[in-house]
Amino acid sequence: MPLPRLGRLLRPAAFGGIPTGARLERMQASPQYADGSFRNPTDTLTMASGSALDLARTNVHRADRVRRRPAAAIPLHRPALTGPDAAPESGLRLTWTGHSTVLTETDGARLLFDPVWGERCSPVGFAGPRRLHPVPLPLEDLGPVDVVVISHDHYDHLDMPTIRALVGTGARFAAPLGVGAHLERWGVAPERITELDWHESTQVAGLTLTATPARHFCGRALHRRTLWASWVATGPRHQVFHSGDTGYFPGFAEIGAAHGPFDAVMMQIGAYSDFWPDIHMTPEEGLRAHLDLGGGEPHGVLLPIHWGTFNLAPHPWEEPAERTYAAAAEAGARVALPIPGQPFEPGVELPQAPWWRTVAAPASDAASIVSKARHPAGARPAPAQQQP
Repeated sequence: MPLPRLGRLLRPAAFGGIPTGARLERMQASPQYADGSFRNPTDTLTMASGSALDLARTNVHRADRVRRRPAAAIPLHRPALTGPDAAPESGLRLTWTGHSTVLTETDGARLLFDPVWGERCSPVGFAGPRRLHPVPLPLEDLGPVDVVVISHDHYDHLDMPTIRALVGTGARFAAPLGVGAHLERWGVAPERITELDWHESTQVAGLTLTATPARHFCGRALHRRTLWASWVATGPRHQVFHSGDTGYFPGFAEIGAAHGPFDAVMMQIGAYSDFWPDIHMTPEEGLRAHLDLGGGEPHGVLLPIHWGTFNLAPHPWEEPAERTYAAAAEAGARVALPIPGQPFEPGVELPQAPWWRTVAAPASDAASIVSKARHPAGARPAPAQQQP
């Protein structure tokens, strides 16, 4: 047996598939692809030089480790198990179930962004970041889903057990280039998968789905060949944006000019660190990106994502929400801060009570370790140099 084929057979299922054949040829033809991998829209480091040892040192101090978890149980909204709620009166409703997973009901369609129902974001069940709260509702009680939208293939956004459970729903799958190889290996039929490059679109369930740029990276094992993306969903009456994972870059303004304005923006604001400043935004950068999408002004509702569910960075657990809350108030932006599982409609009263304060460690313990904001809410970070 040829060694490449043997390697694929021995590859753990959680690692996913390896793009080959026509899929690989399409990837290699992408303007984003060069020298065996995809490139970011601006020069990007996945980790600042020399920071690995300093990062390890952040786990030494027990007080800091404790602050990265809530001090009490995270409150949950558990929908009735008799089926999904009635259609949203406004035509748009969002339900954040934790981390970056959002059920988006818009103009009669139901989209599920980055679904993760697993207990750990890891290739194995005995190690890796573990959930800090249960999923608010079982996957089987979610109701019908028209399309599952994947931003990239990291374990906290693409969960093998969840995908396998969704195979039986009849949903279609939309993903960046190359990610379909993982989905096929886990049982999704090829005809149900649409893979897009940046700026490409597809029609599904009465919506136009467009893959848009993001500043991040990919990888589930040694192979790091797949693309990452943010997403725009446009319907007859509403438009929404999901950032996936990304560092700040000037492209947000370009996305807003091409596809906005947006009624709702699901924006990554957690798991940031000075150890990897290029690939995850701070809350202030996330707010700046939200303003960029609106042409420099607050437009639509900001839903902070990528926080609260997994301990993925050396910042206090509640800090992303607290800083987003303050930055939005300073900028005059409308922000929704629901508890996991709490549905809301952007056009009506928003969930904004600072619920995280009731379960976080006492404020008096936080002063010495709260991360420093790199950019004030109203200040645009200087753009990185464009890649050649």
